[in-house]
Amino acid sequence: MRLQLALNVTDLDAAVDFYSKMFGTAPAKRKPGYANFAIAEPPLKLVLFEGAGPDGSINHLGVEVESSAEVVAAESRLAAEGIGTTGVDDTVCCYAEKVETWVTAPDGNRWEWYVKTADAEQLTPGGCCG
Repeated sequence: MRLQLALNVTDLDAAVDFYSKMFGTAPAKRKPGYANFAIAEPPLKLVLFEGAGPDGSINHLGVEVESSAEVVAAESRLAAEGIGTTGVDDTVCCYAEKVETWVTAPDGNRWEWYVKTADAEQLTPGGCCG
């Protein structure tokens, strides 16, 4: 399991250069307006969206897990705690096929619990990431 931090940036090239140096690794995936880092230490999925919101603002947060069963278990636990979820869905989002559920924190921050099941060529046909 690792945390995900998705940030909105104004200049993707400058942000990729900065975070590559900061974490000592290149993006695992790079598409127009999008970069995705799979950082080993500290365990972090860092996702950058160019022009998706105010520069430096949080796009969304997430928890990446290793299996669909973990997504289902997290959704069940959250629902049992009285936290509203979107249910568990198979989707294409952020250049990936995923099994995911979403919750919204009291402060409005959106959290995604997910497992990536395959790569995809679309950023987000349904608007799930932004």
